[in-house]
Amino acid sequence: MRRRWAGWSLRTRLVALTVVLLTLVLTAIPLITGLVVEASLHAELDDRVNKLAVVLRAEDERRQRHRGTDPTRCPAGGSGRDGLGFIRSAGTLFGTVGVETRDGEVIDGAVLDRAREGLRPLTGEQSAAVADMPPDRGPRTRTVPGLGDYRLIAHRAHGGEVMITGLPMGEVENTVSRFLTVHAGVSVGGIVLVGLAAAAAVSLTLRPLRRIAQTATRVSEQTLHKGEVAELERVPEGDTRPGTEAGQVGAALNRLLDHVGAALSARHASETRVRQFVADASHELRTPLASIRGYAELTRRSGERPPPRTAHALRRVESEADRMTSLVEDLLLLARLDSGRPLAPAPVELSALVIDAVSDARAVGPEHRWRLELPDEPVRVEADPDRLLQILVNLLANARAHTPAGTTVTVSVHEERGGHPAHGPGGEPVGRGERAGGDAVVITVRDDGPGIPPELLPQVFERFAKGESSRSRVAGSSGLGLAIVRALVLAHDGTVDVSSAPGRTAFVVRLPYETTDTTGTADTAEPAEPAGTAGGTGSAGGEAPEPGAEQGPPGTRATAVAPARAGTGTA
Repeated sequence: MRRRWAGWSLRTRLVALTVVLLTLVLTAIPLITGLVVEASLHAELDDRVNKLAVVLRAEDERRQRHRGTDPTRCPAGGSGRDGLGFIRSAGTLFGTVGVETRDGEVIDGAVLDRAREGLRPLTGEQSAAVADMPPDRGPRTRTVPGLGDYRLIAHRAHGGEVMITGLPMGEVENTVSRFLTVHAGVSVGGIVLVGLAAAAAVSLTLRPLRRIAQTATRVSEQTLHKGEVAELERVPEGDTRPGTEAGQVGAALNRLLDHVGAALSARHASETRVRQFVADASHELRTPLASIRGYAELTRRSGERPPPRTAHALRRVESEADRMTSLVEDLLLLARLDSGRPLAPAPVELSALVIDAVSDARAVGPEHRWRLELPDEPVRVEADPDRLLQILVNLLANARAHTPAGTTVTVSVHEERGGHPAHGPGGEPVGRGERAGGDAVVITVRDDGPGIPPELLPQVFERFAKGESSRSRVAGSSGLGLAIVRALVLAHDGTVDVSSAPGRTAFVVRLPYETTDTTGTADTAEPAEPAGTAGGTGSAGGEAPEPGAEQGPPGTRATAVAPARAGTGTA
């Protein structure tokens, strides 16, 4: 019951509580009032019965005068004028009963009948029901068969007879019953009306709270975790009156939103300053780093051969200068993307771009096995070619740097129509992004390395996130590569996702694209020649891979780029 009560809305609880309390009150009032009315009517009936007792005593006196000192002079009993005739005396009501007994035996019994307008004899059963009335004890209640409940009183006469008379209680019971019935009907109608009125009043009273809740809901739907936040909506002034509870809540929410807005503005200003600092520092560092690298190379290539230790130190200076230059360039790129600098989109033939990126990766990491899965038809997207190539290069560099030698890295490309859930040629899920529908091209980079630790997976696209403890074979990565991938994909209105398990890690990039007519464009969609250059497994002019090359699923071109140099065979 508590769970059900807790699940009700405030409006429902207030109306239910009002109706329940009103029901209890309207139930108690008629019960108490009915008891009081019933007691009052009983008291009035007892007064009438006591008046009948006076009639009994007068009848006893009359009989005593007629008898004199001889008890046998006037016979007792009978329904004649000397018997129960006193029932018809002035003031008695129809339904009045009279019974006369002697020594416990019924002598006579009659009831004043409205239909006959006279006395009607009682049956033996009816007379016996009241014959045991104790005399001179006050009114008592007895049930007379066929007649109902009676308030009776008995008087012992001088001759030894017991004279019993009484009035019916039916009128009292009918009055109380009608009172309770009327009151119950009025109560039910009142409960219904009050319930409806309470529901309307509570709804009207809680309307400001609903408006406050709607304001809070709209604020919660805003993007508050990043970037510049628009002005937060406030509760209307009419719902912030301090004299009402809802107004106090509205005013408190406005104060909270003021603090939140100030904090978000301060955060955005701080982020802007940090981004500007990073951009300025990165820009300013490029020149001295170039100078350091140039002077080191100049010294190393001078006519005089330096000592081995000095030569090693110069090579290390050049290497670290190159690494720092790469880090500075990455930071500068992120700063530019954060500032919203626009891209330079152009039509890009994706298959050729992927082949170029994989060829470069094979040249840098010949100890890995590189594999392509491309569609038979060219795939074109509207994207910044340099940034799209950087996405591929960073994903391939991440796979190369964080997996051991001999790992197979597969890059696949396929189309996705109408936003339906798609799977790559290798069966991998393409992930979920912000775009719920529309055509998309899906690029998947997967490897069969050791995988990413589950605890690192949610932060893998964060800046300076590193996974050397599980996947890395080479320490020293900046931790910015995947952050740049995400920033560039989002700048293209795409999505990027990752799934990982031991033996299989897949990065999935989905980019929106418009289907275009490829008629007459075969000369620009021929990717076989770079493939042959990359791995020696294809032939110029777009012919199929040589026998022994790895084949992909139907509808794709599978090219295995050999781990050795061109001409050494396929993987």
